[in-house]
Amino acid sequence: MKNITIIGAGAMGNGISHVFAQNNYDVSLVDISQEALDKALVVITKNLDRMIKKETISEDEKQSTLGKIATFTKMSDAISEADLIIEAVIENEDLKEKIFKELDENAPESAILASNTSSISITKIASYTKRPDKVIGMHFMNPVPIMKLVEVIRGFATSDETTAEIMELSKQLGKEPVEVNDYPGFVANRILMPMINEAVYSLFEGVAGVLEIDTVMKLGMAHPMGPLQLADFIGLDVCLSIMKVLHDGFGNPKYAPCPLLLNMVQAGYLGRKSGEGFYVYSKDSKELIVSGRFVSGELVRE
Repeated sequence: MKNITIIGAGAMGNGISHVFAQNNYDVSLVDISQEALDKALVVITKNLDRMIKKETISEDEKQSTLGKIATFTKMSDAISEADLIIEAVIENEDLKEKIFKELDENAPESAILASNTSSISITKIASYTKRPDKVIGMHFMNPVPIMKLVEVIRGFATSDETTAEIMELSKQLGKEPVEVNDYPGFVANRILMPMINEAVYSLFEGVAGVLEIDTVMKLGMAHPMGPLQLADFIGLDVCLSIMKVLHDGFGNPKYAPCPLLLNMVQAGYLGRKSGEGFYVYSKDSKELIVSGRFVSGELVRE
């Protein structure tokens, strides 16, 4: 495996591209927008500069990594020689269906098709192709260059050969792959998202404020980030999407998204990426500048 294509130049796509390129793979990064591709390269460059500052890589290694990444706005040009294609677009099932049908028609027959989905069924995604044995989940964690885990999800028809190849490849990237089966939320989000949703309910019901809830979980449970700040970091729209997958998949009311989460997403309070969620962030750097915008479930405006 040498040629890797990444579909989607957002936070996950550029992080995955960074990691593969740094490990000497040839990367084709695809997005419908050249602006998004240019922005991805800026982000990758900044992350590499941080690594230089920390003395974990050299300037030559930075330039070598950037030289391994080619950008494309036309998918067919990027996948013609791909050994592995990783889809890393938003959690939208209709969009993933369209992409995987196109990949199946145009990618080499030998290519493995992977999805970075955090919750959508790999079995369902595989059903859009004529090669379900070669479809698998590679759920990287954000930020990809730092986080070690790769959740490797086997669909119902994923072959042992495909699974073994992706497990080994993940290790070659310096990651720790964990094989899981295809059920709603897999392992990571089946456990994480209900915790975040319960934190939102605690806020919604007036049990405590934003800072209090996050402080309890950080100091009491040794979490590096409180669940509400983590929700902002992930994106409240993403959290809501995953909760809906869990609720639909299991049919259990315990997975119902909190009404406050629904309202915030509807109003455009998406967290760090929109500049405001449970906290407020600067427009340029997206650094946290105001804490605890909600008190007892009510939005506090200065």
